[in-house]
Amino acid sequence: MESKQSELIRANSANIGAIKLQLSEGETNNIKPYVFETAWEVANKVGGIYTVIKTKAGVTVEELGDRYCLLGPYNEQNVRTEVEVIEPENKVIADVVASMRERGVKIVVGRWLIDGYPQVILFDINSQRHAVDEWKKELWDKTYISTSVVDPETDNAILFGFIVTWFLGEFRHRVAEDAYIIAHFHEWLSAVGLIMTKMRSIDISTLFTTHATLLGRYLCAGHVDFYNNLPHFDVDKEAGDRGIYHRYCLERAGATLADIFTTVSQITAVEAEHLLKKKPDVITPNGLNVVQFSALHEFQNLHAKSKDKIHEFVRGHFHGHFNFELDKTIYFFIAGRYEYYNKGADLFIESLARLNYMLKTSGSDCTVVAFIIMPTKTNNFNVDSLKSQATTKQLKDIVNHVQNKMGMKLFEKALMGEIIEPKDLLDKDDILQLKRCIYASQRPQLPPVVTHNVVDSEGDPVLNHIRRVRLFNDHTDRVKVIFHPEFLSPTNALFSIDYEEFIRGCHLGVFPSYYEPWGYTPAECTVMGIPSVSTNLSGFGSFMEEHLKDPSSYGIYLVDRRYKGIDESIQELSDIMLDFCKMSRRQRIIQRNRTERLSDLLDWKSLGIYYKKARYQALRKKHPEAFLVMSDQDTGDN
Repeated sequence: MESKQSELIRANSANIGAIKLQLSEGETNNIKPYVFETAWEVANKVGGIYTVIKTKAGVTVEELGDRYCLLGPYNEQNVRTEVEVIEPENKVIADVVASMRERGVKIVVGRWLIDGYPQVILFDINSQRHAVDEWKKELWDKTYISTSVVDPETDNAILFGFIVTWFLGEFRHRVAEDAYIIAHFHEWLSAVGLIMTKMRSIDISTLFTTHATLLGRYLCAGHVDFYNNLPHFDVDKEAGDRGIYHRYCLERAGATLADIFTTVSQITAVEAEHLLKKKPDVITPNGLNVVQFSALHEFQNLHAKSKDKIHEFVRGHFHGHFNFELDKTIYFFIAGRYEYYNKGADLFIESLARLNYMLKTSGSDCTVVAFIIMPTKTNNFNVDSLKSQATTKQLKDIVNHVQNKMGMKLFEKALMGEIIEPKDLLDKDDILQLKRCIYASQRPQLPPVVTHNVVDSEGDPVLNHIRRVRLFNDHTDRVKVIFHPEFLSPTNALFSIDYEEFIRGCHLGVFPSYYEPWGYTPAECTVMGIPSVSTNLSGFGSFMEEHLKDPSSYGIYLVDRRYKGIDESIQELSDIMLDFCKMSRRQRIIQRNRTERLSDLLDWKSLGIYYKKARYQALRKKHPEAFLVMSDQDTGDN
C-alpha cells in the first residue's frame, strides 16, 4: 500500500513537471511579461484570499522578479504593520504614480513584508470618492450594469476598480510598445477593474479567479439543497431575491470577459459553470509555504510541546471536575468563519453527541475534548473561565513552592549522608496551604461549554445545538466541548497560544463542510502532520480524492456529503472519530508521519505552476503571434 501511494504522489509531481516542460516549450523570444495581481486582500486581511496571495507571493517573485507587482486598497493600519513604504524603482511605474498623484489620487508604494518581499501599490479609494457617481454612469453606459442601489461595499469596488484601470491604462501607454502585460483579478470586489480594462480596450491580457461564487455562498447559507439543484437555479431571480443582483452581474461579467477564467477547485468549477455560466479554463489549487523538517522526530516534538500548552489550558478549564487522564485524552477541533451550516459545525456537534454515547456504552477510558474556534460577537471572557484558570495557576504555584522546599530538604539530608523520613517531607503549613487550595478549586457548577460571554447567547446556533444534544461537560461525558468564539492568539489572556501551535497540539481537525470552495484549515493540518476530516464537497477534499487512491491511509478522512443523506453523513463522521479514538498512541504517531509526507502536494513550489499555466494561456489568447504554432495539447489547454 505504501509503495502504491508513493507512486501516486510521484505521478502528481511528474504531471506538474510535464506542465513546466510544456510552458517552457511554449515561450518564445524569452517572454517576460509584467504581471499585476489585483485583490481587495492585498496587505489587507479580510478573508481567505489574503492567505492565498500572501503565501503565493514567494514563488511568484522567484519566477517574475520585479516584473511582478500587487495592487490593492490602502488601509493605514495595515500599512503601518505590513508594508515598508519605498518609492518605486521602476521608472515607468514611478512616472505613472507621479501622474496619478498630481491628479489627486493618494497612492502608497512599497514592499509587503512577507516571503518574497513583493512590490505593492496601494490606492486610497477615498481620495477619489467624489468621482463615484461619474464612474457608475460610465459603467452603466458601457455595460448596462446598474449599481444605483445603496451599497457601500459595491461603491468601494467601483472606486477601486476604476483607479486600478486608470493605473493599468497609464502603464500600458508609457511602457514599451512590445511589452507584454498581464493583469490578474481576484473575486467580484476587483472585477470592475477587469471589466473597464476590457471596455476601454487596453492592450492587457486578463485573468479572473473566483474563490467562491457570491450566489453559491448566499444559497448555501439559506440551507437549500445546493448541489442537487445546481442545474435548476434561476440565477437572476435568486440573486435579485437576495439583494445582490448588481454584485452578481459584476462577478459574472468579470468571469465572462476575462481572457482566462480560473477557480480554485473542481467542485467550484462545477458551481461556476452553472451559476456564472462560464466553464473555468484552468483549475488553480491553493497552496501553502511548506517548512520541511530534516528529521521526522522534529515535527513530532513540536506536536508534543504544543500539546502541553493545550493540556495546561484544559487543566484550568476543567478544574473541580478534572476526572480524566490527559495521557488518554484526544483533542479534536473545528475552526474558521462562523458559518454554522456551511462549515459543518452542525454536523460536527451532532456527531460528537453520537460519539459521546458510543464511548460511554463501550466503556472506553478515552476522553475527547472538542474545540470549536469560530469568532462571534462577545462581551469579553466569562468570569467562570477566568476564575478557573486563576485558581489552577494558584494551585500550581503553591505545589511548585512546596516541591522546591521538599527538594531542598532531600538535598540537604543527602549531603549529610542521611535518608529523609517521608513524614518529614511536608510541613504542617505546607499541608494547610495545599488543603486550602484544593478546597478552593472545588466548584458545584459544571465547567462552561463557552469561554466568553456571547452577545446573543440564546440565539447562537452553536450554543443552541450544544444545549439540544446536552453536551454540558458532565463528569460522566466522554466527550467534552469548549466553544472559543474568538480567534486564538499568543496575547489571549485566557488561552495564550498561537493558532499554528494549537493545530500542532491537536490530534484531529474536523471540517465537515457543506460549502467549502477550497479549505485552508485541513490543508494547514496536513502540512503540520495532523490528520483531518474533510468532505467530498470541499475543494481540498476533492483534490485529495483525485490525487490519492486511499486518502484515509494518510490521515485524510473524507465524509460523503454529496451522495448521502444528512443522517448517513453524521453516522459516517461519528464512526471515523470513534475509529480514531480506538487507535493506539503508536498508531497515531505513524499516521502523523504519513500525513506529513503529503506536504509536497500542497506546497506552492508545486502548485504555483498552475497559476503560471493560466498566465501564459491568457498571453497566448491575447497575443498568439508571440507563441510558436503548437497543438492545444502542447500548451495544456482544456
